[in-house]
Amino acid sequence: MLSRRHALQAAAASTVLGLAACNRGGDSPGAGGGGEPHEFTTTGSGPLATMGFNPSDEVGQSRADHAAEQLPDLQVEMDTTNFDSQKFTAQSAAGQVPDLIQLDRALVATFAAKGLIMPLDQGFEVHGVDPAQQYYEAAVGDVTYEGSIYAVPQFFQPSAILINTRAAEAAGISPEDFDTSDPEALLRVVEKGTTMEGSAPVTLGFDGDVPGSAEMWLQVFGGGSVGEDGAPTLDRAENVEALTWIKQLLDLQGGYAEVTSLKNAMDVFGEQNQYVADQVVGQSWAQWYLNVLTDFADDVELQAVPIRTLDGTSIGFAGGSAFAVPTAAGNADGALAWALAATSTEAWLKAGEARQTTAAEAGGINTGLFTGSPEADQQVREQFVAESGNADFDQAIAVYYEVLEEPRSTGASPVGEQIKQALLDATTAALNGEKDVAQALADAQASAQGDYESNA
Repeated sequence: MLSRRHALQAAAASTVLGLAACNRGGDSPGAGGGGEPHEFTTTGSGPLATMGFNPSDEVGQSRADHAAEQLPDLQVEMDTTNFDSQKFTAQSAAGQVPDLIQLDRALVATFAAKGLIMPLDQGFEVHGVDPAQQYYEAAVGDVTYEGSIYAVPQFFQPSAILINTRAAEAAGISPEDFDTSDPEALLRVVEKGTTMEGSAPVTLGFDGDVPGSAEMWLQVFGGGSVGEDGAPTLDRAENVEALTWIKQLLDLQGGYAEVTSLKNAMDVFGEQNQYVADQVVGQSWAQWYLNVLTDFADDVELQAVPIRTLDGTSIGFAGGSAFAVPTAAGNADGALAWALAATSTEAWLKAGEARQTTAAEAGGINTGLFTGSPEADQQVREQFVAESGNADFDQAIAVYYEVLEEPRSTGASPVGEQIKQALLDATTAALNGEKDVAQALADAQASAQGDYESNA
């Protein structure tokens, strides 16, 4: 059973992790040392140290409990603090690593290229798991490097546009007007929905969550930051077009600084959030925020609209986390067995049941569970996501599930973290007016390309 809970202090967790990791290296049982790939078995026993996974809610705890039931011979110790790239790199250099890490999928190819995590293809095979069937193609793509899969995906929470229909009606516009496949028309809609006091916005016509979701907008315009070979593609013409449009979008609403100021003042998780207070007409949000709004269901009027590419395709863009096994792990077999148990359809059904119970006890709405697995998503929806009686939320829930038919993500690169930062820097510089759009992206490309070539 699990012997560590999220309420333990981080210092204590780190101490236990250090003890569990001591003397782990290339000669340890289950390690992938000596240059030879580890041959996985289905054995799941002995001590198992994890880092980055925190079963702090009903979804995480139910999955951890399921894994413990399936693997009673594992003694699991959890460092529940967030994954730290620098800490993990230092641990790897010292040969003292946890057995299993939870990390952002954007980091997987980076650590794979450095030889710090194991390829898992043979492990999937011995466990009878077909990644192409078990997980969304976009999620698998994020964790694939040079033809091998290096991590077990979990979660795929796509984005959509959540429309405040009360504010939209007051502005004389409809949810259907928020059509990202016609960006010029959408700018006119946004201008109509925006309310200004002097140079400052009071109500945003549309917030596209930039710079945070810049990658999604690049893909809406047919671009993207990562090529099929993992090289950066930040200065593509489609990306220039996308970022130019984003700047126009924000300039219509007072500019990046003014929009950011209003957003920072919003009570996003509180009783006077931007949908209750009519501070937005539309915003792009990952699915998890719909769950936040269920606490205020009586005070908001909503409708969801898919995000569409220029050719009209509705897409479900999402990042997410994954489990990886360090190359020097002392219990690689137990690590993979636990990760697969915690992301199995059975585990997600346990989590779906727990989510339903929590929603029912609170008198709330179950917005679903978006897992990284198409089969699990379908079964959870069929078994636990019934009509709530709130037509607005039922419509929005349906849209989030529908966009999963076309899942999209960033893709894998050995310099994924650097590309992500370069895009963030370029977007911020362009929106602030420090650089024109083309120059900002060209500079970002040069920086990321240098990292990529250094990594080769």
